[in-house]
Amino acid sequence: MKIAILSPIAWRTPPVHYGPWELIASMLTEGLVKKGHDVSLFATANSITQAKLYAITDEGYEENKHIDPKVAECLHISECVERADQFDIIHNHFDFLPLTYSKLIKTPVVTTIHGFSSPKILQVYQKYNKHTHYVAISHANKNPQLNYTATVYHGIDTDQFIYEENPQGDYLLFFGRIHPDKGTADAIRIARAAKKRLIIAGIVQDKNYFERQVKPQLKKGQIEYIGSVRPSQRSELLGNATALLHPIQFEEPFGLSIIEAMACGTPVLAYNKGSMPELIEEGINGFIVENSEQAIEKIKQIESIQRKNCRNTVETKFTKEQMVNNYLQVYEKILASVSNNG
Repeated sequence: MKIAILSPIAWRTPPVHYGPWELIASMLTEGLVKKGHDVSLFATANSITQAKLYAITDEGYEENKHIDPKVAECLHISECVERADQFDIIHNHFDFLPLTYSKLIKTPVVTTIHGFSSPKILQVYQKYNKHTHYVAISHANKNPQLNYTATVYHGIDTDQFIYEENPQGDYLLFFGRIHPDKGTADAIRIARAAKKRLIIAGIVQDKNYFERQVKPQLKKGQIEYIGSVRPSQRSELLGNATALLHPIQFEEPFGLSIIEAMACGTPVLAYNKGSMPELIEEGINGFIVENSEQAIEKIKQIESIQRKNCRNTVETKFTKEQMVNNYLQVYEKILASVSNNG
């Protein structure tokens, strides 16, 4: 099968630190190549892949602020679409904009909807609802106004996450972008009330929020911010945590950090929003709560979680191999439909 993977170009594929969409595009690309498919990856020139690489920019526009994002995005998408007749299928990980090209080509386009950045973009998905194919990353993130070909959960490379039965860190961990949506301030409130050390790791996406609600709370040995963590540091940080705090303030579509923590044996304590009930089994690999008060109480029970259960969850449901196989089924379903209608 000849497959084009259209990755975002905010960051390198795979990303150096942050870049969840690029990470999924990368794991899928390499998994498809490993299975013997003819794969072309459209990404930044500094991307690392075994597939054929097509690039119109040396690096991501978040890595090089001299790059105009809109100009780069237009050139990037057109580079893929203008080669459409070379592929059996195009897999779009680039949000809604590539959909506007889809009626101009014969090659079927499947779009993984990684999330709705704004309600305003829904009208684009609605316009192309019957012409293209959508994949949800969780049942919770499905919009009732759209048709979906499948739901495919994200998977991770479990070899990159070392299971830790006996964590050495004695700390709680907040692992994600520093933004009100992610609830960094709530994580601090929970850790302080529980009298636990908290390590905060991730990019600062909202500087005002960081300066006002996070930075004033920092104190060495109690509440520490260590910045963005590279893949080489990630497993040790996750594995030595007592628990991952995930007090999200929005309907999160998935949550890669959750399955990454679980792969290391670390249970997760999350607010009951979005896809959390699809990832977390109450009392088995973590706890789902409604607010910070409930979270504080559940921390007292965190040691009742058997860490092996957390690892088992990932190995059963969320591996990259499962993700690749599920997407191949999606491709085959789409191509069979096109063949029958043709």
